[in-house]
Amino acid sequence: MVQGKLEVLLISAKGLENTDFLCNMDPYVILTCRTQEKKSSIASGKGAEPEWNETFVFTVSGSVSELNMKIMDSDSGTSDDLVGEATIPLEPLFEEGSLPATSYNVVKNDEFCGEIRVSLTFTPEVRAV
Repeated sequence: MVQGKLEVLLISAKGLENTDFLCNMDPYVILTCRTQEKKSSIASGKGAEPEWNETFVFTVSGSVSELNMKIMDSDSGTSDDLVGEATIPLEPLFEEGSLPATSYNVVKNDEFCGEIRVSLTFTPEVRAV
């Protein structure tokens, strides 16, 4: 059973499909780790190559196997568009303790539609004996 703190540094994305036809999209990311959900700021007008450089912290306990990331395009007046999703397996992270900045495939409808770059750190909880 894994317990501790998961730090996610959301760096950037590239090669995303622009969901706005007339202007650059305004992407943001929803990060989900089991029942915890965090939302990044909106990279206004950044289009298909957004940068965030934001850190998110999740408390991990029990059997957590993956981190899900949904890239959305913020639209005023209409509902936000799904740009794509990435699922990051956490098992290698729990073994290594940290993973350097790595690009993960973003998919939508089972098709590749860009990459998202994140770095991960896991700090195990030290239990008092």
